[in-house]
Amino acid sequence: MCAGCERPLSHRTDHTGEPPLMRPGRVHQYSAPLRRRRTPVDLFEYQARELFAKHGVPVLKGIVATTPEEAKAAAEEIGGLTVIKAQVKTGGRGKAGGVKLAKSPEEAYEHAKAILGMDIKGHTVHRVLVADGADIAEEYYFSLLLDRANRSYLAMCSVEGGMEIEQLAAERPEALAKIEVDPLVGLDQAKAEEIAKAAGFSAELQEKVVPVLVKLGEVYTKEDATLVEVNPLVLTPEGTILALDGKVSLDDNAEFRQPEHEALVDKSAENPLEAKAKQFDLNYVKLDGEVGIVGNGAGLVMSTLDVVAYAGENHGNVKPANFLDIGGGASAEVMAAGLEIILGDEQVKSVFVNVFGGITACDAVADGIVKALEILGDAATKPLVVRLDGNNVAEGRRILSEANHPLVVLAETMDSGADKAAELAHKA
Repeated sequence: MCAGCERPLSHRTDHTGEPPLMRPGRVHQYSAPLRRRRTPVDLFEYQARELFAKHGVPVLKGIVATTPEEAKAAAEEIGGLTVIKAQVKTGGRGKAGGVKLAKSPEEAYEHAKAILGMDIKGHTVHRVLVADGADIAEEYYFSLLLDRANRSYLAMCSVEGGMEIEQLAAERPEALAKIEVDPLVGLDQAKAEEIAKAAGFSAELQEKVVPVLVKLGEVYTKEDATLVEVNPLVLTPEGTILALDGKVSLDDNAEFRQPEHEALVDKSAENPLEAKAKQFDLNYVKLDGEVGIVGNGAGLVMSTLDVVAYAGENHGNVKPANFLDIGGGASAEVMAAGLEIILGDEQVKSVFVNVFGGITACDAVADGIVKALEILGDAATKPLVVRLDGNNVAEGRRILSEANHPLVVLAETMDSGADKAAELAHKA
Protein backbone atom coordinates (compact mmCIF):
# COMPACT_ATOMS: atom_id res chain seq x y z
CA MET A 1 0.00 0.00 0.00
CA CYS A 2 1.10 3.58 -0.65
CA ALA A 3 1.60 5.48 2.61
CA GLY A 4 0.83 8.76 0.90
CA CYS A 5 -2.73 8.08 -0.18
CA GLU A 6 -3.44 4.54 1.05
CA ARG A 7 -4.01 3.02 -2.37
CA PRO A 8 -2.28 0.11 -4.06
CA LEU A 9 1.23 0.93 -5.23
CA SER A 10 0.11 0.11 -8.76
CA HIS A 11 -1.63 3.48 -8.93
CA ARG A 12 1.87 5.00 -9.41
CA THR A 13 1.49 8.29 -7.54
CA ASP A 14 4.88 9.41 -6.28
CA HIS A 15 3.81 12.47 -4.19
CA THR A 16 6.72 14.50 -5.52
CA GLY A 17 4.69 16.86 -7.64
CA GLU A 18 4.40 14.72 -10.77
CA PRO A 19 0.80 14.04 -11.75
CA PRO A 20 -0.32 10.45 -11.26
CA LEU A 21 -1.00 8.16 -14.17
CA MET A 22 -4.64 7.52 -14.87
CA ARG A 23 -5.77 4.01 -14.12
CA PRO A 24 -9.06 2.29 -15.03
CA GLY A 25 -11.95 3.06 -12.76
CA ARG A 26 -12.61 6.22 -10.81
CA VAL A 27 -9.20 6.95 -9.36
CA HIS A 28 -7.74 10.40 -10.15
CA GLN A 29 -10.84 11.65 -11.96
CA TYR A 30 -9.59 15.20 -11.35
CA SER A 31 -6.28 14.76 -13.19
CA ALA A 32 -7.62 15.86 -16.59
CA PRO A 33 -9.77 18.74 -15.30
CA LEU A 34 -6.81 20.16 -13.38
CA ARG A 35 -4.58 19.95 -16.41
CA ARG A 36 -7.22 21.79 -18.39
CA ARG A 37 -7.55 24.43 -15.68
CA ARG A 38 -3.78 24.99 -15.73
CA THR A 39 -4.24 27.13 -18.80
CA PRO A 40 -1.62 29.26 -20.55
CA VAL A 41 -1.79 33.05 -20.57
CA ASP A 42 -4.02 33.94 -23.51
CA LEU A 43 -3.28 37.34 -25.01
CA PHE A 44 -5.60 39.87 -26.55
CA GLU A 45 -5.15 40.47 -30.26
CA TYR A 46 -3.41 43.80 -29.75
CA GLN A 47 -0.90 42.15 -27.41
CA ALA A 48 -0.23 39.39 -29.95
CA ARG A 49 0.37 42.01 -32.65
CA GLU A 50 2.84 43.79 -30.38
CA LEU A 51 4.80 40.56 -29.94
CA PHE A 52 4.69 39.99 -33.69
CA ALA A 53 6.12 43.45 -34.35
CA LYS A 54 8.80 42.87 -31.73
CA HIS A 55 10.07 39.88 -33.70
CA GLY A 56 9.76 41.42 -37.14
CA VAL A 57 6.45 39.88 -38.22
CA PRO A 58 4.79 42.41 -40.56
CA VAL A 59 1.67 43.98 -39.02
CA LEU A 60 -0.30 47.15 -39.64
CA LYS A 61 -0.51 50.03 -37.18
CA GLY A 62 -3.07 49.66 -34.40
CA ILE A 63 -4.05 51.71 -31.36
CA VAL A 64 -5.99 50.45 -28.35
CA ALA A 65 -8.93 52.51 -27.14
CA THR A 66 -11.16 52.15 -24.09
CA THR A 67 -13.62 54.95 -24.92
CA PRO A 68 -15.32 56.14 -28.11
CA GLU A 69 -13.37 59.40 -27.82
CA GLU A 70 -10.06 57.51 -27.76
CA ALA A 71 -11.18 55.47 -30.77
CA LYS A 72 -11.95 58.66 -32.71
CA ALA A 73 -8.56 60.12 -31.84
CA ALA A 74 -6.85 56.87 -32.88
CA ALA A 75 -8.66 56.87 -36.22
CA GLU A 76 -7.58 60.45 -36.79
CA GLU A 77 -3.97 59.52 -36.05
CA ILE A 78 -3.98 56.49 -38.34
CA GLY A 79 -5.91 58.21 -41.12
CA GLY A 80 -7.93 56.66 -43.92
CA LEU A 81 -9.91 53.46 -43.56
CA THR A 82 -9.71 51.84 -40.11
CA VAL A 83 -11.08 48.69 -38.53
CA ILE A 84 -12.64 48.78 -35.07
CA LYS A 85 -12.13 45.36 -33.44
CA ALA A 86 -13.47 44.17 -30.09
CA GLN A 87 -10.69 42.88 -27.84
CA VAL A 88 -11.97 39.70 -26.22
CA LYS A 89 -10.35 36.30 -25.79
CA THR A 90 -12.79 34.37 -27.91
CA GLY A 91 -13.59 33.81 -31.58
CA GLY A 92 -16.62 34.84 -33.58
CA ARG A 93 -16.17 38.57 -33.03
CA GLY A 94 -17.15 39.47 -36.57
CA LYS A 95 -20.35 37.42 -36.50
CA ALA A 96 -21.28 39.04 -33.18
CA GLY A 97 -20.83 42.54 -34.58
CA GLY A 98 -17.54 43.14 -32.84
CA VAL A 99 -15.58 44.06 -35.99
CA LYS A 100 -16.56 47.14 -38.01
CA LEU A 101 -15.01 49.19 -40.81
CA ALA A 102 -14.83 52.95 -40.30
CA LYS A 103 -14.35 55.38 -43.17
CA SER A 104 -13.96 58.36 -40.88
CA PRO A 105 -13.06 59.19 -37.26
CA GLU A 106 -16.75 59.91 -36.67
CA GLU A 107 -17.67 56.40 -37.81
CA ALA A 108 -14.90 55.01 -35.60
CA TYR A 109 -16.49 56.85 -32.66
CA GLU A 110 -19.94 55.40 -33.38
CA HIS A 111 -18.65 51.86 -33.92
CA ALA A 112 -16.55 51.96 -30.72
CA LYS A 113 -19.57 53.26 -28.82
CA ALA A 114 -21.62 50.28 -30.03
CA ILE A 115 -18.90 47.68 -29.48
CA LEU A 116 -17.62 48.73 -26.03
CA GLY A 117 -19.66 46.97 -23.37
CA MET A 118 -20.90 44.38 -25.85
CA ASP A 119 -21.16 40.76 -24.67
CA ILE A 120 -19.47 38.28 -27.01
CA LYS A 121 -19.86 34.66 -25.92
CA GLY A 122 -19.82 35.67 -22.25
CA HIS A 123 -16.90 38.09 -22.66
CA THR A 124 -17.55 41.80 -22.06
CA VAL A 125 -15.70 44.17 -24.38
CA HIS A 126 -13.67 46.69 -22.36
CA ARG A 127 -11.35 47.86 -25.14
CA VAL A 128 -11.18 47.99 -28.92
CA LEU A 129 -8.29 47.95 -31.36
CA VAL A 130 -8.40 50.68 -33.96
CA ALA A 131 -6.31 49.22 -36.77
CA ASP A 132 -5.18 50.45 -40.15
CA GLY A 133 -7.34 49.02 -42.91
CA ALA A 134 -5.77 46.80 -45.56
CA ASP A 135 -6.55 45.81 -49.12
CA ILE A 136 -6.63 42.02 -49.28
CA ALA A 137 -5.86 39.98 -52.36
CA GLU A 138 -5.69 36.54 -50.65
CA GLU A 139 -6.13 35.13 -47.15
CA TYR A 140 -4.11 32.27 -45.59
CA TYR A 141 -3.95 30.46 -42.27
CA PHE A 142 -0.99 29.55 -40.06
CA SER A 143 -0.54 28.26 -36.53
CA LEU A 144 2.20 26.70 -34.44
CA LEU A 145 1.19 24.91 -31.29
CA LEU A 146 2.35 22.49 -28.63
CA ASP A 147 1.57 18.86 -29.49
CA ARG A 148 1.67 17.24 -26.06
CA ALA A 149 0.74 13.79 -27.31
CA ASN A 150 3.77 13.61 -29.60
CA ARG A 151 6.05 15.77 -27.42
CA SER A 152 6.72 18.12 -30.29
CA TYR A 153 5.38 21.23 -31.99
CA LEU A 154 2.75 21.09 -34.71
CA ALA A 155 2.52 23.59 -37.54
CA MET A 156 -0.75 23.93 -39.44
CA CYS A 157 -1.01 25.97 -42.60
CA SER A 158 -3.47 26.52 -45.43
CA VAL A 159 -3.85 28.76 -48.46
CA GLU A 160 -7.51 29.00 -47.46
CA GLY A 161 -7.63 31.38 -44.50
CA GLY A 162 -10.12 33.80 -43.03
CA MET A 163 -12.65 31.14 -42.02
CA GLU A 164 -13.07 29.07 -38.87
CA ILE A 165 -10.18 26.63 -38.99
CA GLU A 166 -12.28 23.95 -37.29
CA GLN A 167 -14.74 24.21 -40.15
CA LEU A 168 -11.99 23.88 -42.74
CA ALA A 169 -10.44 20.91 -40.92
CA ALA A 170 -13.81 19.16 -40.76
CA GLU A 171 -15.07 19.91 -44.27
CA ARG A 172 -11.82 19.86 -46.24
CA PRO A 173 -9.04 18.29 -44.15
CA GLU A 174 -6.83 17.91 -47.22
CA ALA A 175 -6.66 21.72 -47.45
CA LEU A 176 -4.92 21.97 -44.07
CA ALA A 177 -1.27 20.93 -43.98
CA LYS A 178 -0.04 19.53 -40.65
CA ILE A 179 3.72 19.38 -40.20
CA GLU A 180 5.60 18.23 -37.09
CA VAL A 181 8.30 20.62 -35.87
CA ASP A 182 11.22 19.36 -33.79
CA PRO A 183 11.41 21.46 -30.58
CA LEU A 184 15.20 21.08 -30.56
CA VAL A 185 15.46 22.66 -34.01
CA GLY A 186 12.48 24.96 -34.13
CA LEU A 187 10.85 26.44 -37.22
CA ASP A 188 13.91 27.20 -39.31
CA GLN A 189 14.17 28.09 -43.01
CA ALA A 190 14.06 24.47 -44.17
CA LYS A 191 11.02 23.62 -42.06
CA ALA A 192 9.22 26.80 -43.15
CA GLU A 193 9.80 25.85 -46.79
CA GLU A 194 8.40 22.37 -46.10
CA ILE A 195 5.31 23.88 -44.45
CA ALA A 196 4.68 26.40 -47.23
CA LYS A 197 5.03 23.75 -49.93
CA ALA A 198 2.72 21.32 -48.11
CA ALA A 199 0.13 24.08 -47.66
CA GLY A 200 -0.05 24.62 -51.41
CA PHE A 201 1.71 27.96 -51.86
CA SER A 202 3.15 28.59 -55.31
CA ALA A 203 6.90 28.87 -55.66
CA GLU A 204 6.57 32.66 -56.02
CA LEU A 205 4.44 32.95 -52.87
CA GLN A 206 6.72 30.64 -50.93
CA GLU A 207 9.50 33.21 -51.26
CA LYS A 208 7.22 35.78 -49.60
CA VAL A 209 5.60 33.54 -46.97
CA VAL A 210 8.60 31.53 -45.72
CA PRO A 211 10.42 34.46 -44.05
CA VAL A 212 7.22 35.39 -42.20
CA LEU A 213 6.75 31.80 -40.99
CA VAL A 214 10.31 31.80 -39.66
CA LYS A 215 9.60 35.01 -37.74
CA LEU A 216 6.40 33.53 -36.31
CA GLY A 217 8.47 30.55 -35.21
CA GLU A 218 10.75 32.97 -33.37
CA VAL A 219 7.74 34.43 -31.58
CA TYR A 220 6.80 30.92 -30.49
CA THR A 221 10.18 29.85 -29.15
CA LYS A 222 11.60 33.12 -27.85
CA GLU A 223 8.41 34.08 -26.05
CA ASP A 224 7.81 30.58 -24.59
CA ALA A 225 4.44 30.30 -26.30
CA THR A 226 2.18 27.27 -26.52
CA LEU A 227 0.19 28.71 -29.45
CA VAL A 228 0.89 31.25 -32.18
CA GLU A 229 -1.93 31.61 -34.69
CA VAL A 230 -2.54 34.02 -37.58
CA ASN A 231 -5.91 34.01 -39.28
CA PRO A 232 -5.83 35.62 -41.70
CA LEU A 233 -2.28 35.93 -42.92
CA VAL A 234 -2.91 38.05 -46.01
CA LEU A 235 -1.37 38.98 -49.32
CA THR A 236 -2.01 42.58 -50.36
CA PRO A 237 -2.44 43.64 -54.01
CA GLU A 238 1.07 45.10 -53.77
CA GLY A 239 2.46 41.66 -52.94
CA THR A 240 3.10 42.21 -49.22
CA ILE A 241 2.44 39.52 -46.59
CA LEU A 242 0.76 40.83 -43.41
CA ALA A 243 -0.46 39.28 -40.17
CA LEU A 244 -3.90 40.89 -39.86
CA ASP A 245 -5.05 39.01 -36.78
CA GLY A 246 -3.11 37.14 -34.14
CA LYS A 247 -3.71 34.78 -31.30
CA VAL A 248 -0.93 33.92 -28.83
CA SER A 249 -0.92 31.80 -25.68
CA LEU A 250 2.10 31.96 -23.37
CA ASP A 251 3.33 29.23 -21.04
CA ASP A 252 2.99 30.58 -17.49
CA ASN A 253 5.44 27.92 -16.30
CA ALA A 254 8.14 29.91 -18.12
CA GLU A 255 7.41 33.16 -16.31
CA PHE A 256 10.78 32.95 -14.51
CA ARG A 257 12.40 33.39 -17.94
CA GLN A 258 9.92 35.99 -19.11
CA PRO A 259 9.39 38.54 -16.33
CA GLU A 260 8.04 41.07 -18.84
CA HIS A 261 5.08 38.76 -19.51
CA GLU A 262 3.59 39.72 -16.14
CA ALA A 263 2.50 43.00 -17.72
CA LEU A 264 0.49 41.05 -20.33
CA VAL A 265 -1.75 39.31 -17.78
CA ASP A 266 -5.31 40.62 -17.68
CA LYS A 267 -5.66 41.17 -13.93
CA SER A 268 -9.38 41.92 -14.16
CA ALA A 269 -10.05 38.44 -15.58
CA GLU A 270 -7.99 36.54 -13.02
CA ASN A 271 -9.72 34.60 -10.28
CA PRO A 272 -8.90 36.67 -7.16
CA LEU A 273 -8.17 33.58 -5.05
CA GLU A 274 -5.82 32.15 -7.68
CA ALA A 275 -4.12 35.54 -8.01
CA LYS A 276 -3.61 35.69 -4.24
CA ALA A 277 -2.19 32.16 -4.18
CA LYS A 278 0.23 33.14 -6.92
CA GLN A 279 1.55 35.93 -4.69
CA PHE A 280 2.45 33.30 -2.08
CA ASP A 281 3.88 30.94 -4.73
CA LEU A 282 1.22 28.34 -3.93
CA ASN A 283 -0.16 25.89 -6.48
CA TYR A 284 -3.89 26.63 -6.24
CA VAL A 285 -6.76 25.96 -8.62
CA LYS A 286 -10.34 26.96 -7.86
CA LEU A 287 -12.96 24.24 -8.33
CA ASP A 288 -16.72 24.23 -7.87
CA GLY A 289 -17.26 22.46 -4.55
CA GLU A 290 -17.68 22.86 -0.81
CA VAL A 291 -14.70 21.03 0.74
CA GLY A 292 -11.42 22.95 0.78
CA ILE A 293 -8.35 20.79 0.15
CA VAL A 294 -4.79 21.29 1.45
CA GLY A 295 -2.05 18.76 0.75
CA ASN A 296 1.65 18.45 0.00
CA GLY A 297 2.51 17.04 -3.40
CA ALA A 298 0.38 17.19 -6.55
CA GLY A 299 -0.17 13.43 -6.66
CA LEU A 300 -1.44 13.30 -3.08
CA VAL A 301 -3.67 16.33 -3.59
CA MET A 302 -5.26 14.86 -6.72
CA SER A 303 -5.88 11.59 -4.90
CA THR A 304 -7.45 13.61 -2.09
CA LEU A 305 -9.78 15.35 -4.53
CA ASP A 306 -11.05 12.00 -5.75
CA VAL A 307 -11.50 10.53 -2.28
CA VAL A 308 -13.42 13.61 -1.14
CA ALA A 309 -15.60 13.47 -4.25
CA TYR A 310 -16.46 9.82 -3.58
CA ALA A 311 -17.15 10.49 0.09
CA GLY A 312 -19.34 13.42 -0.92
CA GLU A 313 -21.66 11.08 -2.79
CA ASN A 314 -22.87 9.92 0.64
CA HIS A 315 -23.22 13.45 2.01
CA GLY A 316 -25.38 15.50 -0.28
CA ASN A 317 -23.01 15.11 -3.22
CA VAL A 318 -20.57 17.75 -1.91
CA LYS A 319 -17.37 18.10 -3.93
CA PRO A 320 -13.82 19.45 -3.60
CA ALA A 321 -13.63 23.24 -3.68
CA ASN A 322 -10.02 23.56 -4.81
CA PHE A 323 -6.64 22.07 -5.52
CA LEU A 324 -3.95 23.45 -3.17
CA ASP A 325 -0.46 21.99 -3.02
CA ILE A 326 1.61 23.70 -0.30
CA GLY A 327 4.73 21.79 -1.33
CA GLY A 328 7.30 20.33 1.00
CA GLY A 329 7.70 23.22 3.43
CA ALA A 330 4.53 23.45 5.48
CA SER A 331 5.67 26.34 7.70
CA ALA A 332 3.20 28.34 9.75
CA GLU A 333 3.31 31.16 7.22
CA VAL A 334 2.74 28.84 4.25
CA MET A 335 -0.07 27.00 6.03
CA ALA A 336 -1.66 30.29 7.11
CA ALA A 337 -1.52 31.62 3.56
CA GLY A 338 -3.09 28.43 2.22
CA LEU A 339 -5.85 28.37 4.81
CA GLU A 340 -6.54 32.09 4.36
CA ILE A 341 -7.03 31.57 0.62
CA ILE A 342 -9.32 28.59 1.09
CA LEU A 343 -11.34 30.23 3.86
CA GLY A 344 -11.75 33.25 1.59
CA ASP A 345 -13.82 31.10 -0.76
CA GLU A 346 -17.46 31.58 0.23
CA GLN A 347 -18.34 28.17 -1.22
CA VAL A 348 -16.07 26.35 1.23
CA LYS A 349 -17.92 24.83 4.20
CA SER A 350 -15.14 22.64 5.61
CA VAL A 351 -11.43 22.05 5.01
CA PHE A 352 -9.53 18.77 4.68
CA VAL A 353 -5.80 19.04 5.42
CA ASN A 354 -4.15 15.86 4.14
CA VAL A 355 -0.37 15.79 4.64
CA PHE A 356 2.17 13.01 4.28
CA GLY A 357 5.30 13.86 6.25
CA GLY A 358 8.48 13.26 4.33
CA ILE A 359 11.25 15.86 4.21
CA THR A 360 8.98 18.05 6.32
CA ALA A 361 8.03 15.97 9.37
CA CYS A 362 4.47 15.76 10.68
CA ASP A 363 5.35 17.59 13.92
CA ALA A 364 6.50 20.58 11.88
CA VAL A 365 3.28 20.44 9.90
CA ALA A 366 1.23 20.26 13.10
CA ASP A 367 3.11 23.25 14.53
CA GLY A 368 2.36 25.06 11.29
CA ILE A 369 -1.36 24.35 11.57
CA VAL A 370 -1.53 25.49 15.20
CA LYS A 371 0.40 28.69 14.50
CA ALA A 372 -1.58 29.29 11.32
CA LEU A 373 -4.83 29.20 13.27
CA GLU A 374 -3.32 31.65 15.78
CA ILE A 375 -2.32 33.96 12.92
CA LEU A 376 -5.76 33.77 11.30
CA GLY A 377 -7.61 34.26 14.58
CA ASP A 378 -11.27 35.12 14.02
CA ALA A 379 -10.83 34.71 10.26
CA ALA A 380 -10.78 30.93 10.82
CA THR A 381 -14.43 29.96 11.19
CA LYS A 382 -14.80 26.68 9.32
CA PRO A 383 -13.99 23.18 10.59
CA LEU A 384 -10.65 21.62 9.66
CA VAL A 385 -10.26 17.89 9.37
CA VAL A 386 -6.57 17.01 9.60
CA ARG A 387 -5.00 13.72 8.56
CA LEU A 388 -1.25 13.30 9.12
CA ASP A 389 0.90 10.32 8.20
CA GLY A 390 4.56 9.59 7.63
CA ASN A 391 7.62 10.99 9.38
CA ASN A 392 7.00 11.82 13.10
CA VAL A 393 3.26 11.25 12.75
CA ALA A 394 2.74 10.39 16.44
CA GLU A 395 4.34 13.65 17.57
CA GLY A 396 2.33 15.61 15.02
CA ARG A 397 -0.94 14.16 16.22
CA ARG A 398 0.06 14.80 19.85
CA ILE A 399 0.68 18.48 19.10
CA LEU A 400 -2.73 18.89 17.52
CA SER A 401 -4.47 16.94 20.29
CA GLU A 402 -2.90 19.06 23.02
CA ALA A 403 -3.69 22.28 21.16
CA ASN A 404 -7.34 21.15 21.27
CA HIS A 405 -8.49 23.81 18.85
CA PRO A 406 -12.31 23.77 18.55
CA LEU A 407 -12.21 23.81 14.75
CA VAL A 408 -9.74 20.93 14.33
CA VAL A 409 -10.85 17.32 13.94
CA LEU A 410 -8.15 14.63 13.71
CA ALA A 411 -8.57 11.74 11.28
CA GLU A 412 -6.63 8.48 11.31
CA THR A 413 -6.87 7.72 7.60
CA MET A 414 -7.35 9.53 4.33
CA ASP A 415 -10.73 7.90 3.70
CA SER A 416 -12.09 8.66 7.17
CA GLY A 417 -10.82 12.24 6.94
CA ALA A 418 -12.47 12.75 3.56
CA ASP A 419 -15.72 11.31 4.86
CA LYS A 420 -15.70 13.58 7.93
CA ALA A 421 -14.90 16.68 5.87
CA ALA A 422 -17.72 15.86 3.43
CA GLU A 423 -20.12 15.28 6.34
CA LEU A 424 -19.24 18.61 7.96
CA ALA A 425 -19.60 20.45 4.65
CA HIS A 426 -23.01 18.90 4.08
CA LYS A 427 -24.21 19.82 7.58
CA ALA A 428 -23.06 23.40 7.09
